[in-house]
Amino acid sequence: MSKILGIISEYNPFHNGHLYHIEKSKEKIDPDYTVCVMSGNFVQRGDTSLIDKWSKAKIALKCGVDLVIELPTIYSISSAENFAEGAIKILSSLGNDVVLSFGSESGDLELLDSLADILYEEPPEYISLLNHELERGISFPKARENALLMYINDIRKYANVLSGPNNILAIEYLKAIKNLRSDIEPITIKRKAVDYNSIKAVDEFASATAIRAFIQEEQDIKPYVPKESFEIIEDKMKYGQIVPSLSVFEKEILYCLRKMTTEELENIADVTEGLENRIKDASNSGNTLEQLIDMIKSKRYTRTRIQRILLYALLRITKKDIEDSYKVKPYIRVLGATHKGKIILSQITTRNKNVPVITSIKPFMDNNKNKVLKNMMEKDILASDIYTLGYEYQSKANLDYTEKFIVI
Repeated sequence: MSKILGIISEYNPFHNGHLYHIEKSKEKIDPDYTVCVMSGNFVQRGDTSLIDKWSKAKIALKCGVDLVIELPTIYSISSAENFAEGAIKILSSLGNDVVLSFGSESGDLELLDSLADILYEEPPEYISLLNHELERGISFPKARENALLMYINDIRKYANVLSGPNNILAIEYLKAIKNLRSDIEPITIKRKAVDYNSIKAVDEFASATAIRAFIQEEQDIKPYVPKESFEIIEDKMKYGQIVPSLSVFEKEILYCLRKMTTEELENIADVTEGLENRIKDASNSGNTLEQLIDMIKSKRYTRTRIQRILLYALLRITKKDIEDSYKVKPYIRVLGATHKGKIILSQITTRNKNVPVITSIKPFMDNNKNKVLKNMMEKDILASDIYTLGYEYQSKANLDYTEKFIVI
């Protein structure tokens, strides 16, 4: 049986740290194939992808990935929990010999797994501590961090672990593997040189956050990204086809919010505790994305959560859409493959008689009878159509129908 290296990523954009992760993962397990489940045009922190999903897939294929599968939009812009669970469901569909490699600030799999065990098992004492923290009016991520530290009662050992964004996602991957009873074997590669949110470069390494900032400041990014990534990003910049941040869509977002009733806003995913009233009031008086976020945010609602809610509103993703996404096994939407990747794609297609493997959208949309999966794909298509409105030129719709399957 073929050994598959599985990677879950956003590649926003693909940089030297991502290449390092792929190479180190291959050294560690010597896989037959490398498969990446990748966010599309919008990403988990409620923001835009710098370049479109087909361009990201092309870079990944040129830099050592054999097969790129799109993580459906409903998962890719969801909470860390649903983001992880959606991606693990897809990787679990690939076969019984999948090794998931993820980056982490810690590099200590045993430590991360011990935290995932607590979140999976939910001991009564931990739940009591969590509820107590939530009653203080703080955000869920902070409340969970505090509750875990109090439950474990070892701040020196665990405090830095729970403050690392990659660690937090790693814990969610491990929890999802347990929750889904998946056979996936996890490994972790310690993140090198710079942290996820760092805005400084160290040698040839810079975070995706820093690189996006460098691009907006018109600084040179060439030292921090592989040649294949630089050439495609440069080409996209030349033709006005980068979307640097969610603020590009601030007028579209304000339009959607002003058009929606308070009842419609209440039905949008992640809107709770009367937040719809706060959003409605802010949209009626705000004129920019920053003004809108400043008027909505509080100790309870982080900027990231608010940005996700604004994206949900833009894409009309409801509470029911999120609930449905937990209940189904998602389709396998393939953006591209190497010639080697086409071999594993053929094996995956043969193995998955009950899971749609999609390389062309139209046959799926015409023939699939599963309403939840069809709705999920409609959100992917809408996400692409809205995303291209951020271009300076050639803001074409229907790219999910017209862009060809990539073969490198």
